[in-house]
Amino acid sequence: MHRAWIIAGVTFLALIASAAFRSSTGVLLEPLEHEFGWTRSTTSFAITMNLVIYGLTAPFAAALMQKFGIKRIVAVSLSLVVLGCLATIVMRQSWQLVLAWGFLIGAGTGSMALVFGAIIANRWFVERRGLVTGIFSAASSTGQLVFLPLMAQLIAHHGWRTAVAVVAAFALLLVPLVLWLLADTPDSVGIRAYGASDDNPGSVADTTDRPARLALSTLFRASHSWTFWVLMGTFFICGWSTNGLIGSHFIPAAHDHGMPPTTAANLLALIGIFDIVGTVGSGWLTDRMDPRNLLMAYYGLRGLSLLIVPAVLGSTVDPPLFLFIIFYGLDWVATVPPTVALCREHFGVQSSGVVFGWVFASHMIGAGVAASFAGAVRAQTGDYRIAWLTAGALCVAAALSFFTIRQRGEYVGRAAPPVTGASPGMAPVAAEGAAL
Repeated sequence: MHRAWIIAGVTFLALIASAAFRSSTGVLLEPLEHEFGWTRSTTSFAITMNLVIYGLTAPFAAALMQKFGIKRIVAVSLSLVVLGCLATIVMRQSWQLVLAWGFLIGAGTGSMALVFGAIIANRWFVERRGLVTGIFSAASSTGQLVFLPLMAQLIAHHGWRTAVAVVAAFALLLVPLVLWLLADTPDSVGIRAYGASDDNPGSVADTTDRPARLALSTLFRASHSWTFWVLMGTFFICGWSTNGLIGSHFIPAAHDHGMPPTTAANLLALIGIFDIVGTVGSGWLTDRMDPRNLLMAYYGLRGLSLLIVPAVLGSTVDPPLFLFIIFYGLDWVATVPPTVALCREHFGVQSSGVVFGWVFASHMIGAGVAASFAGAVRAQTGDYRIAWLTAGALCVAAALSFFTIRQRGEYVGRAAPPVTGASPGMAPVAAEGAAL
């Protein structure tokens, strides 16, 4: 077995640990509100801070990984998740909830965001890169699939503190595994990336800039590209319609309709099952199709499905609701592989990790805004109808925006033409900016 697949396996486990707590906040809302007397707006704000800091950490984490190495940053990130979980167990005030969820867990999971997976895929794989990206994207769903029903059962029978402690233990066990098996680059262990050749050796780690400067300078250069803003805007909507709305509020919304929280948690976990299939399949399609066409289909169909949620959500799992769960699961983060491909296609392999970090930051900011928006809608109107309809309309708008992106397939798999003033891997950005 090529060493790249071992690296991919460790990465997959670390991404599951990152998703374990973040995907389970919805099932913790009502227990916390009942014990401490907090409102839905208060708990939703803690989720918002978690998602926003999670997203804003990602581009700087990508730069830190390039500067100090992936292994060190991932080990520190897992430790922050452990500390955040332990702080949640002993907290007593709402500001402590914001500190634990927002700053500790937000920063820790943000450092192991999908940007981490994108960097591993770009460094360690030349062949099967889209497929591996899809597998890494599915890790968040796997964490949701494994931990969400488990936490719901633990909360029901042993209390929410026991559930949080299980997540902390899992993250802690992964720290020595990461330090033992994870490697920063193929060169560091004396091998080539999977599928690399003399003509296409793959990506090389960049350590020439300070991390903050690298992240900010990459943002400045990428901001001259219209493609960058389309990817930022559509991924903002992706986060709004997944982590922010469904991930944070599906369980309490279903409970409003009379559905038991454990049943709603199982449905959300079922979304994770189909998401694994959909995301891996999307990675396979991304290796073979224009990613713009895939994204138009994903966002358009997602928007239409969200518009029917108020009509299908009820106290029991009827066939229309079950069909929504299946479809939404297939589409959950299927957007990630083609979005990563567009970042690589338009901004070059060398800079695509940091560029995707900023795109991913917009995803989590959108999720954070949606979490607070949906909580406010629920507090003001007593239900989530406006939140569902708003998310559906935004997704349809995102689908239409991909008509404005030009295809730049000529940059895939080979060096872009040199452009004066462009950094390595950013020549496509400079060329596009000059054209605009």
